[in-house]
Amino acid sequence: MSVPARPDPGHVVVTGVAGFIGSFLAEALLERGHEVVGIDAFTPYYPSRQKRANLAGLRRRPGFWLVEDDLTRMELDAWLDGATVVFHEAAQPGVRNSWGADFPIYVANNVVATQRLLEACVRAGVPRVIAASSSSVYGDAPTYPTTEASATRPVSPYGVTKLAAEHLCLAYAQSTVSSMAVATLRYFTVYGPRQRPDMGFRRFLEAAIERRPIVVYGDGQQTRDFTFVADAVRANLLAMTAPIRADAINVGGGRRITLQEAIETIGQVTGRRLRIERRPARPGDARHTGADGTRAEALLGYRPTVQLVEGLTAEAAWLAGRGLASGQVVG
Repeated sequence: MSVPARPDPGHVVVTGVAGFIGSFLAEALLERGHEVVGIDAFTPYYPSRQKRANLAGLRRRPGFWLVEDDLTRMELDAWLDGATVVFHEAAQPGVRNSWGADFPIYVANNVVATQRLLEACVRAGVPRVIAASSSSVYGDAPTYPTTEASATRPVSPYGVTKLAAEHLCLAYAQSTVSSMAVATLRYFTVYGPRQRPDMGFRRFLEAAIERRPIVVYGDGQQTRDFTFVADAVRANLLAMTAPIRADAINVGGGRRITLQEAIETIGQVTGRRLRIERRPARPGDARHTGADGTRAEALLGYRPTVQLVEGLTAEAAWLAGRGLASGQVVG
């Protein structure tokens, strides 16, 4: 049977579909009976072979279309026509690389791409956009856990571009040119299988498995609210039908812990005695993050369900075998 050139009206769109969260989100949507158009530019931030591996299960499934193109210049209208929800996961990631000469890449992929997508959503009459934001928009917040009403003062160029993208989303939702509902989900340090190779838990687990020293920037007493990927995906699914209009919503893991505690848990789940190499803290890394989940629970009915030891065990198993079935981690 030949694959139709376009999905039927009523489909959903996932940008950044080959990425860490986007690939799991697309799988979960297909499991729930949605037709999915996935868009990805396969930017070279990390090797495209990992992104293509993320799509291995998706590309064999009916009801999935992969569009390899760049949001900053592609023609979007035909793929958005008839879409009921657009999940905007595409972005240029990474706090540390956002300083210096690469900043124009962050502006293009996080700000310009978002604006072009929103304009196309308005033209196509898309009723709902769920966009990935980041706890980086808060910077060094004055209080923890941090509510969505807290001041947004990013401490990195990456955070600045994510906040700009978020403001664009909320501006379009409140504009008279649009009737679409928009939620921006402020993810707090998402981890799990398929995590990007530059992220902390991925690097720590690989080092532990391979019996190499773990490199830690800072004193280890910085705290993070770690969110398992299945919980982040579930927040997106709940946002599909939630009573949103123009809302920024924290998506956290439910508990703030020190980096040192997290590393001790990595030693526990890998069964390794860890060696630590300490280096100076890097610019742009917030000292602490912690999500107040009151709004997420009230609007989405979201509460995190996966504890850190459970999530790290799943990620360690994936790294050790590179064969953990995707369906085992998103419920």
